[in-house]
Amino acid sequence: MRQIQDVFPLLQTPKKIFITTHHKPDGDAIGSMLGLYHYLVKKGHSVTGVSPSELPEFLMWMPGVEHLLNYEAESKASLKALQEADVIFCVDFNDYTRTKHLDQALTAATQPKVLIDHHLFPKPVWDYGMSIPEKSSTCEMIYDFINLNNDNALIDNNIAQCIYTGVLTDTGSFRFPVTTASVHDLVADLKRKGLQHSPIHEEIYDSWSLIRMQFLGYVLMEKMEIFPKYNAGLIALSKKEIRLFNVSSGDMEGLVNYPLSISGVRFATLITERGDEVKMSFRSKGDFDVSDFARTYFNGGGHFNASGGRATTSFDDTVANFKQILSDIHPR
Repeated sequence: MRQIQDVFPLLQTPKKIFITTHHKPDGDAIGSMLGLYHYLVKKGHSVTGVSPSELPEFLMWMPGVEHLLNYEAESKASLKALQEADVIFCVDFNDYTRTKHLDQALTAATQPKVLIDHHLFPKPVWDYGMSIPEKSSTCEMIYDFINLNNDNALIDNNIAQCIYTGVLTDTGSFRFPVTTASVHDLVADLKRKGLQHSPIHEEIYDSWSLIRMQFLGYVLMEKMEIFPKYNAGLIALSKKEIRLFNVSSGDMEGLVNYPLSISGVRFATLITERGDEVKMSFRSKGDFDVSDFARTYFNGGGHFNASGGRATTSFDDTVANFKQILSDIHPR
């Protein structure tokens, strides 16, 4: 993979550009895709952004979201845009399989492909890119990408809102260790450009539905298990329980972090049964590497303190297996 700067000559004249991100996108995925979308449009390119699946409700306010295609609902238009593109940008994922539906189409595509991502161990399938696990978020890297092209002056309020959203959500409101001095420098720059951060915080954290709040109460009261011996916490939700409250995947955003708020808990896990899949999210504090844990036991990966995985066994068997692993490794 050549360095990201080498793609700039390809972008000196107007191009048709395709941007995508991972399945079940979060704030950083959509923020980085839309931040890049607005920037490239300002540079004179024709840009199509495609999300592999629907967007969570709490991100539907974002500027430009109405221009994004949802592959699950608009597959023909999405594939047409991919086939007609001159350049393909992939943001916030390091393996085509993370897009789920777009895996085969991306693999078959012959156009130049560009990666902007902060996850560990990217697959060697991109022509250009930057992969920096130390970065707080892919949105921080979109900001870096714009600056590398000497275009900081082009960052308007739309771009700023998108970048800030991804940085805010992926740093846990600036509390995770990845919140470096450069992150605060970025936010200061966006603020000097006129960014109003309070409305974004309200849209993300203070716009819950009544059902989502009641669902959270149920989860914390009935479904959260704490294992003091292992400094660990677990929330496991079956399809039946999720259907009981009619919540979407976006309504489960952040659930995995709640056990970490309990004194002594250093490792938190969320297990959810969705369709025919069992998904897992892992979070940790301190020196317990959940990325290694996810790769070793649950076909996953991610960051040192935040990762995900999946299981091929049933929901009940996965929960039982996780508890057995917990007793075997004694995380601290």
